Amino acid sequence: MIKKLDKLVIKTFLGPFAATFFITLVVLVLQFFWLWIDDFVGKGLSVGVILEFIMYQGAALVPLALPLAVLLSSLMTFGNLGETYELVAVKSSGISLLRFMRPLIFLVTAICGIAFYFANAVIPVAVLKSRTLLSDIVWAKPAFDLKEGVFYDKIQGVAMKVGRKERDSLIYDIIIYEQGGNTQDRFIVASDGIMRSSPDKKYLEFHLRNGWRYEERGSMGAPATEFIRLGFKQYTKSIDLSAFEFKRTEDSTNKGNFRVMSMGQLQKAIDTMKLKDQQIGKRVRAEVLAPANISQYLDSNWSKYGGAPDSTAFRSRITDADRPMIEQRLVNRLTSLRSSMDALIKNVEEDRKEQRRYAIEWHRKLSLSLACLVLFMIGAPLGAIIRKGGLGNSLIASIAFFMLFYFIANTGEKFAKEGEWSVFAGMWLATFVLTPIGLFLTYKAVRDSTLFNREYYHRLFRRLRKKKGS
Repeated sequence: MIKKLDKLVIKTFLGPFAATFFITLVVLVLQFFWLWIDDFVGKGLSVGVILEFIMYQGAALVPLALPLAVLLSSLMTFGNLGETYELVAVKSSGISLLRFMRPLIFLVTAICGIAFYFANAVIPVAVLKSRTLLSDIVWAKPAFDLKEGVFYDKIQGVAMKVGRKERDSLIYDIIIYEQGGNTQDRFIVASDGIMRSSPDKKYLEFHLRNGWRYEERGSMGAPATEFIRLGFKQYTKSIDLSAFEFKRTEDSTNKGNFRVMSMGQLQKAIDTMKLKDQQIGKRVRAEVLAPANISQYLDSNWSKYGGAPDSTAFRSRITDADRPMIEQRLVNRLTSLRSSMDALIKNVEEDRKEQRRYAIEWHRKLSLSLACLVLFMIGAPLGAIIRKGGLGNSLIASIAFFMLFYFIANTGEKFAKEGEWSVFAGMWLATFVLTPIGLFLTYKAVRDSTLFNREYYHRLFRRLRKKKGS
């Protein structure tokens, strides 16, 4: 049964948690857009496409935003309770800090479950969709933008310029150059006209007036060319704009990436790689030793020596004239064997590196989810010790501990990728380091420690100075 005290602490926690989670998620999404802003600008993307990409990218960043939101909100919650002496009142009534934290421990455990669900079920789909959509956006051509006095050459085989543009698509001093096959060039000059898109938006139509059309015809290698000049009062020119349309590709192009797999799919791929790695002996025999088999070149004299012949006796049967040729063949064969072995070793190293990538992604889904609970065990007692609410102190402490967590996690992942450490040790390094810190802070908070009390350190410093002076 949930008591009033449990409802109080849960209600106090949920408000800051919702706000900090939303802010953290927005900051992470904006950081991503900052990296790719050049590929989004000028593409003529619709609002629907941008919102769709934000939805996919936001879903992919949820497990990273949850730990920071839990850390910051737990710090703010217990800091506010300590600043308003509510935490003191709870302790004076005989309720321990751990009992007071218990409902939030259950709540944060549920948040860990949500983070794991996102990491295992939602993120693979979101990453698949976002990667496909991002590649479509990156490869899309910029939107058609014809400026005054500047040649526009983004359309293949066409360059155009207008001297002046007015409302209602009126244009003046138009020059259009179009190159056809081989040496067929067309050049159009007009004094004025109207520029508008076709009803289906697939063509750009120029309705030109008072101009000339020049065309030069010829063939490759022919010395003579044909030049045609045509004056017109009205002339219509249509340019295909299909290259500027935003095209969507199928998601299947990115399905083989390890970031779009669930834990079950990752484990299946890892097991397949391990089975392949265990067959290294067969690969050596098939790829290295099989091409070097010399038994098929031995003659019937082999049996005279009862198996492998003595090297001295074998050498005595080689004439001086044949020796250089045999030695060169031996060098060539050994060189070929070494090349085959080096290629096999390189392939094995690449396979093991790929296996570590899949294993890292498998462990990431668990370690990043459990990080919510680890950071809560740091934030809650730290807020109870500091006893300062508000966003300022809590934000500074949260950023410091989250940067520590992020730095340690990335360091461990780097060593795991390079094979210096095991994947388990590298991916769980941050948890192993921060869990003792959380337990230490919880122990200090339960015992009402003055760990972050400035007056305590001032008094301690004065005592040390007195002892030094005496």
